[in-house]
Amino acid sequence: MDLDAFVAANQPTWKTLEALTEERALSAEQARQLVDLYDRTSTHLSMIRSNAPDPTLVMSLSALLARARRRMGRSYRGTARKFLEFFTGSYPAVLYRQRWWWITTMVVSYVFTFLMAWWIIQNPGIHENIGSPEMIQQLVNHDFESYYSEHAHSDFAALVWTNNAWVATQEVAFGVTGIGVIYVLFQNMVNLAINAALMIYYGKAALFWGLILPHGLLELTAVFVAGGAGLSLFWSWVSPGSRTRLGSFAHRGRQVVLIVLGLAPTLLVAGLIEGFVTPSTLPVEVRVGIGFTVWFLFLAYALILGRKKAKQGVDGDVEAWRRSEEAITVA
Repeated sequence: MDLDAFVAANQPTWKTLEALTEERALSAEQARQLVDLYDRTSTHLSMIRSNAPDPTLVMSLSALLARARRRMGRSYRGTARKFLEFFTGSYPAVLYRQRWWWITTMVVSYVFTFLMAWWIIQNPGIHENIGSPEMIQQLVNHDFESYYSEHAHSDFAALVWTNNAWVATQEVAFGVTGIGVIYVLFQNMVNLAINAALMIYYGKAALFWGLILPHGLLELTAVFVAGGAGLSLFWSWVSPGSRTRLGSFAHRGRQVVLIVLGLAPTLLVAGLIEGFVTPSTLPVEVRVGIGFTVWFLFLAYALILGRKKAKQGVDGDVEAWRRSEEAITVA
């Protein structure tokens, strides 16, 4: 190995790596470049040690790589801080700012479900339009309860999470038209109303509430948040206010992105409750108590912490975040 030629060829790489380690803040592109140059310089050091082990150069490159490792550690901590700031700032703030959309969606959906269930209960003649007597008895006496226990807990929790995430995604994606959001909500609430009506009519009300409430409060609230977000996205271009239609839609779209990201762990919690708590042998009072506790915590997170962050000026709009560095800035 011609050491002088090797150094001349690769010294620009080492100088660039040195410069990046001294930067106070790195853009996402610079962070990727730092990792790439670190890998390349590590290879260079290995080659020098194997073929031309110059002590001074080996020591210099080793020190450079050590500084680069420390710099990457600070970058990762910066990313973790951004992650924490999202869940303690941006996400609850946008939940609060969007509160009237999802609270209204929740109230209207529950009123519709109650009225439909009451109508089914008061009109037994329409049961035959729902299913045969045998099918209804199978549902009431077996299928509704066994649904929560026929799969392994972890598999069922994953299945529920995936299904709910798909429902929430549809609500947001269909937000452009508005009608699609209403259709998805309508399907879900009709299904809930039918199950509630049949279980109550045939004397299984206690079983129904004992199985629905532990996970359903948080799960349905997340669905309503996604539905409200989708409807607000639709309204942003119908009634843009002082903004242009495109500007209003983009502004609301950036907020909706934050809601989608935040709902993923929210639905995961609901899925874990449905997979492990709902079918458990815990007393029904304990299971329902867990459901109400988690639901109240979410409401406090959205309406109390969210209100505090909104008052501090956090609006959930990622426009400045995107434009300042064109990616997450790490310090």
